[in-house]
Amino acid sequence: MPSPDNNNGVRIETVDTDHDGQRVDNYLASRLKGLPRSRLYRLIRTGQVRINGKRCKPASRLSEGDQVRIPPARVASREEVPISERVIEQLRSCILHQDGSMLIVDKPSGMAVHAGSGLPWGIIDVLRRMFPGEFIELVHRLDRETSGCLLLARNGAALKRLSEQFRAGEIGKRYLCLMDGRLPEAVVEVDAPLARIESGQRRRVEVTPDGKQALTRFSRLQSWPGATYAEAELLTGRTHQIRVHARHLGLPLAGDPLYSERESLKRWRARGLKRIFLHAHLLQLEGDDGRMLEFSAPLPAELRSVLDSLE
Repeated sequence: MPSPDNNNGVRIETVDTDHDGQRVDNYLASRLKGLPRSRLYRLIRTGQVRINGKRCKPASRLSEGDQVRIPPARVASREEVPISERVIEQLRSCILHQDGSMLIVDKPSGMAVHAGSGLPWGIIDVLRRMFPGEFIELVHRLDRETSGCLLLARNGAALKRLSEQFRAGEIGKRYLCLMDGRLPEAVVEVDAPLARIESGQRRRVEVTPDGKQALTRFSRLQSWPGATYAEAELLTGRTHQIRVHARHLGLPLAGDPLYSERESLKRWRARGLKRIFLHAHLLQLEGDDGRMLEFSAPLPAELRSVLDSLE
């Protein structure tokens, strides 16, 4: 429940059971609907958002009973953001699984999970429009251009349970990717720490000794003289991990505008590839009853056609 603070417009909220375990940035996004993500992160970075009186980071997790300081912020009503029926129906057709605890969506490439950076809405907004009044929260994220399995929770208990599985590395995450060059062995593990580097307006991640531990396993599925179709298994979950580890091997992902060279991009565009070749095809997780569940999303047609062109 909100309560007033000594500062004009500031409010203090007590975290309830439904938001136990949620990231503070996602909690704020639900409280300051319509606020661009960049402004939300600025509020956190500058210490205007606090948990139990202490500064926090966007990824800080909340616990039931925590006191969250929320500063005043002018926001647009998210209900006013137009979302076309075509988009709603497109996403409805992408639902792979739904039950009382979770939703799994085959995320289309080019559709962001959140609004921000000039985008008026994200997948989370479309789903909340489709399920009005229901609890819908992201358990993890995918980059805008990455397609495939995206997991969302439908109640607070599920969010906490699934988030804990992610943090403990208990959820299997496998991706299909096309690497620019030949993977030297059938299976290659990359154990290289990663850190975010500020690069103008673009967010980049680099391999650096003082970064966070990151481990990716690449398994060759098919190869040609200048390309390798592989499955990448995330054994940790860092930002841009597969993309940066592929580049670290000297085999950047085909169509990657951030981590591959211009000549590589031109060559793959000539083959019809207009996006990064990265698809989250498999999720393995523990269900409410303790059984292991597996969900898969087929390789999109535009990526399949690129593989066909290599035959």
